[in-house]
Formats: sequence, structure tokens, C-alpha cells
Amino acid sequence: MRIVSLIASATEILHALGLGERQVGRSHECDYPERVKSLPVCTQPRFAVDGSSAEIDRLVKQTLHDAGSVYEVFEDVLERLAPTHILTQTQCRVCAVSMEDVERAMGERFATRPRVVALEPNSLADIWSDFLRVGEACGILATAEAFLAEVKERMAGISRLCQGAGLARPRVACIEWIEPLMAAGNWTPELIEMAAAENLFGEARRHSPWLEWEALKLADLDAVIVAPCGFDIERTRREMYWLTQREDWTGLRAVRQGQVFLADGNQYFNRPGPRVVETLGILAEILYPAVFAPELEGTGWQRL
Repeated sequence: MRIVSLIASATEILHALGLGERQVGRSHECDYPERVKSLPVCTQPRFAVDGSSAEIDRLVKQTLHDAGSVYEVFEDVLERLAPTHILTQTQCRVCAVSMEDVERAMGERFATRPRVVALEPNSLADIWSDFLRVGEACGILATAEAFLAEVKERMAGISRLCQGAGLARPRVACIEWIEPLMAAGNWTPELIEMAAAENLFGEARRHSPWLEWEALKLADLDAVIVAPCGFDIERTRREMYWLTQREDWTGLRAVRQGQVFLADGNQYFNRPGPRVVETLGILAEILYPAVFAPELEGTGWQRL
């Protein structure tokens, strides 16, 4: 079995299920666990991704219009690796290489026809299904079922502690993109609910929506968590001027009370794999500091 993963969350699933030694190729975004960085890279974005939030948004929209895809798949590398399985996704054309990208790259040049396993994580239930989908495709379904049971148990334990904190449910906004503003959708509202909080923007099991500044300003928030897709904490901090330089930023109650937090959107909030447990843990640490030790502070989240 020779597996190529073209999505970072699938790479993490492979390694969590004990299939890491079977992985022979990766996407440009696959960076965890550390050892995968030595594998051949099979993809790249079609534009430089080191610009500002606004510039990246403009380039994404332009590239989708002109080329139909944000990513390029290296057909020659895939062919050389001769995979038996290719893991990709159908959830978002912006977040990672899509099923259509893989099908175009394979064309008719492959001597063999690898099994393409497409993940579609729109919700927590979908993430659980993806664990099982990978396990079934690779012949270790029982292992995947046991791992999933462990993940669910860990998350239920965190949720029980949040529910038992005895505090009023904090009103929370989770920001997935800074300029233009976008609220977190898909599985994030479910995680906020599990953390005994009220999610103000974005709906569970639906794609992340655009968010008007006026709506954010009027929401009377207890906490704002900024976790842009693909950004680590350092880069998020560099981009915060889009918010902090707004004339009425300091009028937000969460800002006045020091309840604005930066989280690693790349490694945690926007990566629907095994570390969804840690993402829930980050929410718990932020919202209930008297209950949860700050084990992920610094690496997973920081206060603005």
C-alpha cells in the first residue's frame, strides 16, 4: 500500500491510525507530524500566499475565475510515486486540493488506477465519517473505529467540564478570515456548543459566511477568537491591524474586557483531523480559565 495525501488533515488521520509508514507523498500544506516534511511534495498554490488577508482573498477569487482551481498538482511526481491510494477532499476548493484537481492530474497517463478517497468534513459527524472512510479504504476499519471512540470520549470529557463550570454561557464570535471578515462555520459552531458557549455567527454544517463589521460591533460579545484559515498565531497577529485600526474597535465589550484571543487556525481550528480534540481544548482554556490549565496557551492560542 502506497498512500499519497493531498490534504493536511488526512495526513494526520493516516498517522493517528498507524499508517504513517505507508505514506509516500504529501501536499505542500502537510506539515504534521514533523516527519512528513521529508516526503515528496505533490502540490503547490498557483499564487504567492505571503500577502495580506485582503490580497490573498483577491488572488483566490481571481484564480478561481481564471483557472478554476487555486492549486496545481504535480502530475509527474504523482506518476513517479505510483500510489495505490490518493486522499483528497471535496469540501472546499480554497482550503485544499479538490477531487477535480486530482482527476485532472491523473488523466490517462497513470499506468495503474489508484483508489481516490475523498473526504468531506462539513461537520463533526463528517469528520468522524472521514476517519472511518480512511480506515475502510486502507483495510483497518476496526482500528479506525477504536480510535474514533477514543476521540469522542476525550471530547465528551472536556465538554462535561465546560458544562459543569456553573457559568453563564459566554457569547462568542470565531473569526475565520480577517479582511474581508468571515465567521467560522462547518464544525466550529459545534465545538463552541460543546464548550458550553453561544456561537453568534456561522452555522454548523454550513460553509463559513461573510460577516459584516456592523453585526460584529453590535453583538455585545463576551469573547472574540480570531483563527484565520491557514494562518498561525504570529501571522494572525501581524494581520490584526485590519480590526484594531477600525475606529470603533475599542468600543467592543470583548476588547474592553481583554477577551480577544488569537488561535492557530492552520494547525487546529481549520484542520478537521485528530487534533479537533485540541481545538476543543483551546476553546475550553480560553473560556473557562478557572477550570482548565493553559496547556495549549502559547502554541495553540494567545491573548491579543
